Amino acid sequence: MKILTAEEMRACDRATAEQYGVSLTRLMVHAGEAVARFVAAEFPEARNIVVLCGKGNNGGDGLMASAALAEAGLKPHVLLLGRKEELKGDPEAMFDRSQPLVPVTEIPTEAELHTEAVARLFAGADLILDAMVGTGFKPPMRGVLSAVRDLVNPMLPTPIVAVDLPSGWDADSLAYEEQGVVRADAVVTFTAPKLAHAFGNLTGSATRPIVIANIGSPDEAIVSGQQLRWTGSAKWITERPRKADDNKGRHGHVVLFAGSHGKAGAPSMASLAGLRAGAGLVTAAVPASVLNTVALVAPELMTEPLPEDAQAQLDTSFFNAPGQDALAALLKKKSVIAVGPGLGESEQAAGLVWALVERAEVPLVLDADALNLVAKDMPRFRERANRDGQRVVMTPHPGEMARLAGMSIAEVQKDRIGLARRFAMEYGVTLVLKGWRTLVAHPDGMVAVNTTGNPGLAKGGSGDMLTGIVAAFVAQYPDKLELAVEAAVFMHGLAADIAVRAQDEHTLLVTDVLQNLWKAFRYRTEAKGGYVWWEGLPK
Repeated sequence: MKILTAEEMRACDRATAEQYGVSLTRLMVHAGEAVARFVAAEFPEARNIVVLCGKGNNGGDGLMASAALAEAGLKPHVLLLGRKEELKGDPEAMFDRSQPLVPVTEIPTEAELHTEAVARLFAGADLILDAMVGTGFKPPMRGVLSAVRDLVNPMLPTPIVAVDLPSGWDADSLAYEEQGVVRADAVVTFTAPKLAHAFGNLTGSATRPIVIANIGSPDEAIVSGQQLRWTGSAKWITERPRKADDNKGRHGHVVLFAGSHGKAGAPSMASLAGLRAGAGLVTAAVPASVLNTVALVAPELMTEPLPEDAQAQLDTSFFNAPGQDALAALLKKKSVIAVGPGLGESEQAAGLVWALVERAEVPLVLDADALNLVAKDMPRFRERANRDGQRVVMTPHPGEMARLAGMSIAEVQKDRIGLARRFAMEYGVTLVLKGWRTLVAHPDGMVAVNTTGNPGLAKGGSGDMLTGIVAAFVAQYPDKLELAVEAAVFMHGLAADIAVRAQDEHTLLVTDVLQNLWKAFRYRTEAKGGYVWWEGLPK
C-alpha cells in the first residue's frame, strides 16, 4: 500500500473520474457509506450522533454518512458550519440526499454555536462525527471552525470519529503531533493513507483505530513518488498454508551468535522468537557459561557452546585452530546468521562479529552489540557490506543509529526517513530503524512504514525478540528478503497490540508478546466492510 501526499490524493481522484469512469459523486457516496458502516460496527452503543460538516468535500462525506446512519436506524443530527445556500457541487448533492432524513442546524458564525439547543444536542450525543475539513485543508483553523474545536475537545468521554483526518491536521505533515486540531478517537480515511496517517499520532494512542476504506479508485490510479509503503502489505507472505508433506528443511536454519557471561536472557528471547516465528531449526551459539540457561528456554532449541577463557570472555582462537575451521563448520548448512543480542563489546566479541561480517555467505542480521561494534569501523563495514549478492539486515534503535551514522540522537530523529533511506542505499543494507513508526529502508530507496506496536514494547528484550522474528522470516522466505523483514516488523508489533488487549501496556512482557504471535499469524489486515486496519484492531 502506497503512502500519498495531498496533491497525489487529488490526482488519484481526478484519474479515477477521468480515466476510469468513477465519478467524484460516486466516490463521495461510497466514502459516506463507509464511515457509517464503521461507526455502526465499532461504536454499536452510539445512537445519537452529532455530525459536524464543513462546506467542502469533507463536509460532503459527512452529509452522506449522516444519511447512511439515518437509514441504518440511528439518530444523526448535522451541524452545518455555514448555510446550505453556500454548498456547491457534490456537497450540495449530499445535502439533498440527507433530506428529509436528517435534521440540520446551520452554524454560520460562532453566535449560533452557543445556543441552548446546540448545548442540548452535544449533551445528548453518544458520538461526534468530525467532517469539518480534511486532506485539502491547510492550518490553522479559524473562526467557527476553531470555536467548534474548542467546544468539542473537552467533551470527554464522548468519542470523536474523524472523517479522513482530524480537522486541522495538515495531510502532508510528518509531525508526531499537531497543535490546534480536533481530537480523534478513531479515523476513517479513503483509498490510501496520506503522510499524516503514516507519521502522526492522530488518535493520541498507538492502539486506537485508523482504517482505510476502498471507495472505488482502481490501483492503477494510485500513483506516488514518495517511495513510501506500508509494512502491513507484506503480511501476506505469512498467510500461505504449509504443504501437507512439509518438513523442517524447507523453513530454514537460523544460527544465533549471542549472549555473554551473565547475559543469558537476550539469546534466550531471540532464540525462542525464532522458533515461534516458524524457522525450521534454530541453533543458539552462545558462550559455554550461559549455554545451560539458554538451552532451558525450549527443548526444540539446538545449542552450540562457544569457548571462553579463564575470565569467562569469549575465546575466538577456535576460529583458526590448526587443521580445522570451527567457524566454517558452525555456519555450514545455515540459512541465516543473526548476531548481537547480549554479546557484549569486548575485543573477542568484536573479532567474532567481524569474522561473521566478512565470511557470511547467507543473509546476516546485525543487532544490539554487533551494531555498536561495527559502528567503530564503518569504512571496513562499507567494504564488506557492498559485496555483490550479500544481504545484510541491521536493526538499530535511535541510539545505535546515531553511532552508525556518526551523529547525535536528535539528528537521527529529525530526519528519520531521509537518514534511513540514505544509509540503506549507501551501504546496500536493509535497515530497520526502530521507534515510533519503525522504518524498514531498502537499498533501492524504498522505505516501508510500520504502524503496529505500542508503548508496552519499550522494555528490555523487545529488540532481541524482533531479531529472532526477522531471522526466522528471512530463513523461510530467502527469495523475498525485503518483504520478510517488513512482515517481521509488522507481526512483532501486531502481537504486542493483541497482547495488550488482555492486559495493560505497563505490565507487558516479551514472553506475553510471543504467546500471542500465533494470533498475529491468523489476523487479517482487511476486515469485514472492506476496511484495511492501518492502526489498532477491530472489536
